[in-house]
Amino acid sequence: MTDSVFYAFLSRMRYISRWALMRNTRTENVLEHSAIVAMFAHALAVLAKKNGREADPDRVGMMALFHETGEVLTGDLPTPVKYFNGDITSAYKDIEKRSEKRLTDSLPGEVKCEVGELVSGGSEYERRLVKYADTLAAYVKCTEELAQGNSEFAEAERSTLVKLHAYDSPEVEYFLSVFVPSFGQSLDMLSRGLSKT
Repeated sequence: MTDSVFYAFLSRMRYISRWALMRNTRTENVLEHSAIVAMFAHALAVLAKKNGREADPDRVGMMALFHETGEVLTGDLPTPVKYFNGDITSAYKDIEKRSEKRLTDSLPGEVKCEVGELVSGGSEYERRLVKYADTLAAYVKCTEELAQGNSEFAEAERSTLVKLHAYDSPEVEYFLSVFVPSFGQSLDMLSRGLSKT
């Protein structure tokens, strides 16, 4: 059996910074971003299931955990560059897909199919839930930066909120109203929200 580099590469996501063109009060890396998106996606899938949609929260959460796999080879291209025009967007998405394939091709046969499906498969609805969670994570990052007095994120916060509402998703709206308001609060304020038992 030969060694597989898949998980060793993915562990290097911690070295890739997000929001590279913006002044951050705290730098966020791709690995921690992926963990947050996984938690959010799992919650959205739980809500979707309760709303009668076909959704497996554990599967959606794992898809979200792997959603930035390609970036370990490409890096995190800043949004203004990635979406500058259709040609750049299309070319970058192709590079990401090729990167994902190179990485999943390094997996041994015992896990290749199942892990590969989490990296680049899933139904359209599952992928949409991951996208919603990814956008929610970006919005939360913006609100946390604003709470620290960093106005650099004001426009990103506004445009990301517009995008979230445009999804027209009851699960996203629930998450925004129930979970998002506590982000950016101090530890003392968060602690007041815990029940005393």
